[in-house]
Amino acid sequence: MEHTLERQPLTGLEPLIEASHNTRWRRARFGRFVALLETVAAAKGSAPIKVLDMGGTADFWRGMEPLWGHLHLDVTITNLGSEACDEGIFHIRPGNACAMPDYADASFDVVHSNSVIEHVGSWADYAAMAGEVRRLAPHYFVQTPNLWFPYEPHYRTLFIHWLPEPWRAALVQNRRRGFFGPYPDFSAAMLDVQSINLLDARGMKALFPDGKLERERFFGFTKSLIMVK
Repeated sequence: MEHTLERQPLTGLEPLIEASHNTRWRRARFGRFVALLETVAAAKGSAPIKVLDMGGTADFWRGMEPLWGHLHLDVTITNLGSEACDEGIFHIRPGNACAMPDYADASFDVVHSNSVIEHVGSWADYAAMAGEVRRLAPHYFVQTPNLWFPYEPHYRTLFIHWLPEPWRAALVQNRRRGFFGPYPDFSAAMLDVQSINLLDARGMKALFPDGKLERERFFGFTKSLIMVK
């Protein structure tokens, strides 16, 4: 999911880690996805590749067009609360990644999802989203931040995601951290803390048993996990 909230200034080790989130790294990750698209294109010939992007934006795709521009794509982008509209090859539609009854099985060739699954709720919600990903297309590319990477990308803070939920809520209640806080009360802070639940490699492999785990690394540490089929 793309975020547009204002960020806190970065100090200490954070600027170095933050560099992993810049355009160069995003392009490298999307390059992996394009390799999957090219494999699908080889099998489809001249027919357009039907892509479903859960939680993406048309602006993100436009920014990556130098990487995919040689391919014939038809891209549906779903988000909660989106208004339906068509912008060239992009079809913006409202949609809940955990339940997409408007689309029949194998309606798409590829499902793409970048940093979404950690936001959908509990394990049952993860499983529901994974089931929809696998139902809607024979190929997928699903990325999520790694629970065991020391830097939490939503809060732009080291180690915060390893603390108990009440401690996390207390830390963000009165101070803005990354995209979150401050909050009017502890209850509001807890609601946002519980809206982010990072996954590890074992969890991702359990959710996508027919996929291959790829690791995005930063100085030898696994920063992000990507399940690919």
